[in-house]
Amino acid sequence: MLESNKDNAKLEAMKRIIGMISSGKNASELFPAVVKNVASKNLEIKKLVYVYLVRYAEEQQDLALLSIATFQRGLKDPNQLIRASALRVLSSIRVPIIVPIMMLAIKEASADLSPYVRKTAAHAIQKLYSLDPDQKDLLIEVIEKLLKDKSTLVAGSVVMAFEVVCPDRIDLIHKNFRKLCNLLMDVEEWGQVVIIHMLTRYARTQFANPWLEDEFGDDGMRSHFYESDEEKDTDQQKRPYVMDPDHRLLLKTTKPLLQSRNAAVVMAVAQLYWHLAPKSETIIIAKSLVRLLRSYREVQYIVLQNIATMSIQRKGLFEPYMKSFYVRSTDPTMIKTLKLEILTNLATESNISTLLREFQTYVKSQDKAFAAATIEAIGRCATNISAVTDTCLNGLVYLLSNRDDVVVAESVVVIKKLLQTQPAHHGDIIKHMAKLLDKITVPMARASILWLIGEYCERVPKIAPDVLRKTAKTFINEDDIVKLQILNLAAKLYLTNSKQTKLLTQYILNLGKYDLNYDIRDRTRFVRQLIVPNEKSGALSKYARRIFLAQKPAPLLESPFKGRDHFQLGTLSHTLNSKATGYLELSDWPEEVPDPTVRNVEIIESIKGWDTSLGKQKKSKTSDKFFSDEEEEEEKEEAGSEASSENESDSEEDSSDEGESSSGESNASSSSEDEKDSIENKKITKKKKTNSGSHSEEEDSASESEDSSSSSSSANNSLSDSSQSEEESPTESKDPPKIVSNKQKSEPKTLKSEIKKAKDISLLDLDDFDVSTPVVLPKPAIISPTLIADLQGLSLSTSSPVINVSMPSFVPTKTYELLHRMSGKGLAAHYHFPRQPCIFGNQMVSVQVTFTNTSDKKIEDIHIEEKKIPSGMKIHTFNPIDSLEPEGSITVSMGIDFCDSTQTASFQLCTKEDQFSVGIQPPSGELLLPVTMSETDFKKEQGKLAGMNETSTAITVSPHNSTPQALVQRFVTAANLGVVASGQNNVHRFAAKTVHSSSLVLVTVELKESSTAQLIINTEKTVIGSILLRELKPVLSQG
Repeated sequence: MLESNKDNAKLEAMKRIIGMISSGKNASELFPAVVKNVASKNLEIKKLVYVYLVRYAEEQQDLALLSIATFQRGLKDPNQLIRASALRVLSSIRVPIIVPIMMLAIKEASADLSPYVRKTAAHAIQKLYSLDPDQKDLLIEVIEKLLKDKSTLVAGSVVMAFEVVCPDRIDLIHKNFRKLCNLLMDVEEWGQVVIIHMLTRYARTQFANPWLEDEFGDDGMRSHFYESDEEKDTDQQKRPYVMDPDHRLLLKTTKPLLQSRNAAVVMAVAQLYWHLAPKSETIIIAKSLVRLLRSYREVQYIVLQNIATMSIQRKGLFEPYMKSFYVRSTDPTMIKTLKLEILTNLATESNISTLLREFQTYVKSQDKAFAAATIEAIGRCATNISAVTDTCLNGLVYLLSNRDDVVVAESVVVIKKLLQTQPAHHGDIIKHMAKLLDKITVPMARASILWLIGEYCERVPKIAPDVLRKTAKTFINEDDIVKLQILNLAAKLYLTNSKQTKLLTQYILNLGKYDLNYDIRDRTRFVRQLIVPNEKSGALSKYARRIFLAQKPAPLLESPFKGRDHFQLGTLSHTLNSKATGYLELSDWPEEVPDPTVRNVEIIESIKGWDTSLGKQKKSKTSDKFFSDEEEEEEKEEAGSEASSENESDSEEDSSDEGESSSGESNASSSSEDEKDSIENKKITKKKKTNSGSHSEEEDSASESEDSSSSSSSANNSLSDSSQSEEESPTESKDPPKIVSNKQKSEPKTLKSEIKKAKDISLLDLDDFDVSTPVVLPKPAIISPTLIADLQGLSLSTSSPVINVSMPSFVPTKTYELLHRMSGKGLAAHYHFPRQPCIFGNQMVSVQVTFTNTSDKKIEDIHIEEKKIPSGMKIHTFNPIDSLEPEGSITVSMGIDFCDSTQTASFQLCTKEDQFSVGIQPPSGELLLPVTMSETDFKKEQGKLAGMNETSTAITVSPHNSTPQALVQRFVTAANLGVVASGQNNVHRFAAKTVHSSSLVLVTVELKESSTAQLIINTEKTVIGSILLRELKPVLSQG
């Protein structure tokens, strides 16, 4: 088929080959036949050939080199996809000979008009660097050029190339820091993760340590009323911490990404806040990380590992969410162990009783490894919290009678560690453990008991020799670790109670002398020479008692995550607890903060000249009147202040802390609104000053200032420090009457700046907005006591339920036939409901229609006419389709307001030659928008919609749909419903609202015994409710 002369056959062959590759099959044998088609004129064939070549170019380098001229021609192709694919294939050929060609291609692609090609060039930089590191200097020049790119498509790729090629060249980031911060929201998720990690490393080298803020705050609280002058002088020398505006910009632009749907992005922002933000602001990351625990188990594993590291240093951060870390029976062992680790780290005197009750349940788990880990966690809690040490010890002793050997063994090991901390008070426990020695079979547990008896043999003088006698009988059959402890016990008893144990010790030493294990034989010889003095014994035998009976230090029961905090959170090195290849360490905070002006971007000179020339034009136009010069100056200041950049980061709280004038990040809409408000305020002030005349001149100057300010704000995207200083400081070379007029103008200027500040606040900044901002308060009025009592009875806490429209839980791929290809004379049409908010109107349902030309000739002018729809229903049609090629397909969007009914929207689908009567009838489940609400709000709203607004029925549940996951999946597939969290296992709740009238639709499924269920629907739209009930009824009954 690849040798065929027909493009259709070649295209079909290439599709099959790509399908083979995607399914994991080897298609490298077809390389010679495929590479011949790289020069095909058919665009679709060319794309698939390049996809194939990217996969196999590295394996078949010799054959790929034969077609290198074709790849070079592809770099000049008018189609951006072909240019990018050619560069991708060229960079995949790992042959040093073509390095100069690759370098030239990357330089040309970095200047391409298409951002997609520039993105591919950034990817090729990494491949070329790995092939030939000597090209580093030339590649850095390309990276520096691409870092200035303003396209969000390029940003993530070029930062990744920067991290691979030259991560130490921080100077390349200075001028682009603010741009990267502002572009971060619009970059793709993969790029967001890369940029955030890079900016984290950058910030640690450029900004002051924000954690000093708390220290200065504590010092300030310690100041006394009576303090000497010397103390005042020293306090003045200590400058309080002031956050750099660029540091604040980084935190501010990354904060909204905590709500990202991508777990990697949320994790990246969380580690940025953990490493860079003041400790008082890191509390916001806890909720976002806990939200990720609802994701896949692989995501849970990584997130829990990072939380475990955080919880060691900041217990209070995750303590409010402690219930989220309770172990579920469906969790895998790795997740259970991590949750247990976090619960142990969060243990305090206030919550330890709750945790111990939880641990009692975990000990009974069928997962032996998890039960053993729980016992170890109990031991750590007993060590860290002295108030519960005795309680934990008693509980562990109780576990010694458990039937499970693993539980008993772990209990013995933990008890041994706890007894080392305070052995004098627990002689009874040692006796109890000695009695259990015959029943315990786990080697580690037996060895721990023997070690305890030997270590504290003087506290149990009657039991220890008897234990040695019993173990001597079973010495041959014991495990190696137990034999070593028997030897130790015999040596210690020989030194402390030789009368009773001398013969036993000699017997055990003789057994060990001929043991199969050489470790035991060596230990036996060593012990014999040390404790039994003879002529050959050296000087060490004198110190045998001090060697064997020396006081042992108590073991430290610490978290295994304690040493991981020096790795950057969210990295592979942190997960492995070992430095991975390519890991870039976070540097310490600088002692002296580098110069922040290196991040300032210079203003383009051409814009300055344009502003100056504009000012000269104004002077020539306006007449020399009393206020003319001042008006002109005011307009210049407005034009300069409006030309502020997104890159200068000033928030409301920064301006209040540092005493600097704030300038927001302005977009086109906000700047135009500010201009209009400023022009209106200026007109009002002028009218107040003049009270007469020059009305036409005021209008001219206002229109000129509006033109200059709007054009300067669109042309200049960087903040001008000079314009800000001109706006703040008055000019000195003024005549006395002009100075008086400036004072008269101060009041409207203040009003104008307040209006601008208020408009610059966005919704994302509301969390950062300081509530204590000074406002104009009305004069206090005298209120009667009865009115005060009435007002006190009012409470804002009884607010309306929080009901928010959410994203759909599931988008079905089911399509409905609109026009059959036979009826449409070759034109086939299908439609489906994408469950997205309609862009044509809030009350419309989004419908996507796919047209396919199955004929062998072109179909022209596809459009809609003669809408035969019921009253009230509306249709927003798609733009006419000029032509549809044979075998071609196109998808268009429509909006239909069905008025909350399932009536058919009929219309005429027309082409250039024919007309076809068609109609779209929606299922009732597609007339809804999913909403999120709490269980309490659901029950409250359900109570309001009882009686006539409630319909219910009993249904039989298929065994395949009895699990909660299957039930929820079936319902959200059948209807566009939002899932409401339920506290009952047998009750599932769903909520939505109708698209047209926003009426609530509440669905409840209550599972009962004998495979039956009760389906209840509450809504004001009773017709919709009954139709929806009829459609949902077979959902659970069908398998």
